[in-house]
Amino acid sequence: MTPTEPSPETPAEPRLTSLAHGGGCGCKLAPAVLQDILRGMPQAAPFANLLVGTETSDDAAVWRLNDQQALVATTDFFMPVVDDPFHFGQIAATNALSDVYAMGGTPIFALAIVGMPVNVLSTRTIGRILQGGAAACAAAGVPVAGGHSIDSVEPIYGLVALGLVHPDQVLTNRGAKPGDVLVLTKPLGVGVLSAAFKQERLGKDGYRTLKDTTTRLNSLGAKLPARAGVHAVTDVTGFGLAGHALEMARGAGATVEITADAPMLAGVRDLLQAGVRTGASARNWASYGAEIDLPGDLEPWRRDLLTDPQTSGGLLIAVAADGVRDLQAFARINGSGFDIVGRVVEGPPRVRVTL
Repeated sequence: MTPTEPSPETPAEPRLTSLAHGGGCGCKLAPAVLQDILRGMPQAAPFANLLVGTETSDDAAVWRLNDQQALVATTDFFMPVVDDPFHFGQIAATNALSDVYAMGGTPIFALAIVGMPVNVLSTRTIGRILQGGAAACAAAGVPVAGGHSIDSVEPIYGLVALGLVHPDQVLTNRGAKPGDVLVLTKPLGVGVLSAAFKQERLGKDGYRTLKDTTTRLNSLGAKLPARAGVHAVTDVTGFGLAGHALEMARGAGATVEITADAPMLAGVRDLLQAGVRTGASARNWASYGAEIDLPGDLEPWRRDLLTDPQTSGGLLIAVAADGVRDLQAFARINGSGFDIVGRVVEGPPRVRVTL
C-alpha cells in the first residue's frame, strides 16, 4: 500500500480536484473583472516608503525599511491543481514564493493560508498539504512561521510570502526598454496539462512533467538585480504569457512582440491540438484580446498556448540585447531554463504576436 492510499478501514476520500470548481492559477479572476473591481478602489494616500503598490499590477508590494533594505510582501493561494495533497502544497507554496523572486527579492519567511472542507477531508490529508508547502519553503531556505485556517467549502491553500531586497535593486514589470530581448525561464503549458489531468487524460510522464515544472523555484530572480542589463521581470502565472507580456508593455509604454512558437512542455502540443484547454484561457482572451495583434494565419491552438494560465510559471525577463549571452550562461549555471520569446520595440503599449 502506498502512503497516499487509504487504509481498508478508512473511507476513500474524493479527489482533491473534484472538490474545486477551478484549479491553480486558473482560479484567478479574469483580467477584465479584476480591473473593474480595482477601478472602484479609492486612491491610497501617498506613502514615501511604498516603492511598489498597485499601480502596474506588479507581482508584490515593496516597502522601504531603511537605506539598505526593503520588504517584499505578497500573498497567493488557490484550489487544487492535482490530487496528491503533498504535491498540491508544494505547488501552491512554490507559486507564492515566485512573486518575491520576481521582484528581485530573497524570501525570509512565510505564513500559511488554509481553507479546507473539514467534514470531507481527513486531518491527515490536510496535514499532507501543509507538509508539502513547508517542504517547498524549506527548499527556499525559509520557515512557515504561522498562518490562518478556516473551514471552507472548497480546499484552498497558499502563502503570505515575505522577502527582502535592496531599495535600489527592486525589479518590476515596468522597466522594459525598446531594444530589450524577452527571456522565459520555464516552458508553457501548465494549464493544458492540469486540464488534461482533471479530465483523466494525463499519463504518468505528463504528470511528472506537471509536478516537476510547478515545484521548481524561481530562485534565479533573487540574483537578477546584480546582472547588468536586466530591466524588468515578472512571473508568468494566471493571465498567460500574452497577458503578463501586456502588463510589461503597459509598464514600459512600448510594444512587446512575442513569438507564436513559444517553448512548451512535453506533450502540450498534442493536447492543444486535441482541443484540451482551460476555461481561464478563453476568459483571458476575452479580457485582453483587443490589445493583442495576431497574424491572420495563426493556428488557434497557438493562441490558446499564449493565453494558457501558468501555475508556478517561469520568469519573463526583459534584458538589454548585449546582456543576453551573459544572462543565458548565468541562468544555466543556476539550473534555470532560458528561452528567447520576444523583444520590446517602439510603439503603443500592445502585444504583437509574430510567426
